[in-house]
Amino acid sequence: MDLNFELILSILFLLAGAFWLLNKFVVKQQEGLIEFTGSLAPVLGLVLLLRSFVIEPFQIPSQSMVPTLKVGDFILVSKWTYGIRLPVLRTKLLEVGSPQRGDVLVFFPPHEDRYFIKRLVGLPGDEVRVLNGVVYINGDEMVQSAVAEKPGAPRSMVMSENLTGVEHRLQRRTVATRLSHNFAADVPEGHYFMMGDNRDNSSDSRVWGPVPEDRIVGKAFARWMFWNDFLSVPSFERAGKIQ
Repeated sequence: MDLNFELILSILFLLAGAFWLLNKFVVKQQEGLIEFTGSLAPVLGLVLLLRSFVIEPFQIPSQSMVPTLKVGDFILVSKWTYGIRLPVLRTKLLEVGSPQRGDVLVFFPPHEDRYFIKRLVGLPGDEVRVLNGVVYINGDEMVQSAVAEKPGAPRSMVMSENLTGVEHRLQRRTVATRLSHNFAADVPEGHYFMMGDNRDNSSDSRVWGPVPEDRIVGKAFARWMFWNDFLSVPSFERAGKIQ
């Protein structure tokens, strides 16, 4: 998720738009490079509009969200659920809603401009504590129960977790690692605390802190394809809503 396609698309649209204006009002070329490049402006503009304000596709690059999302999953992210923002600049134009605990979000972490995807665990003002693999929000335990599913890693187990009403699955080590042994943090106003569902194999807010609201890109709501190898055949067996 390193490639900033939105920035690239914006630059291409501006260039195509400039060629369209040049052809429309200056050279008035019927055929050739200027006319062809300018003709791409409407298509690029439509794609930019859809990706910036409606839905953007992503591919999962790491194992930090196992078992919910696997490497090779292609997902859809709603860009309008939490407000309408300008592309690239991220300036909010319209308030629509706010992130809720349990949502799976795509965002830029506070320390770099690279897309991350994690689950929202702590809201502004929350006290988040992780003790021996179990999350506590403002002193309340987020109850976990064992799931009869073979984990994807040795010495690990798949659990079902209830995040104040939001049920989802996670993977954790049988013996808590440093990330999950004994951690505590307060979430500042205007920030959100993110954690990967692969609790002991995730670089998240336990490492680089809570995420500012203006760095949230959107809400991941569906898987639509699985394809982790160009030599393999794409699969749609995992298509469906992200829990």
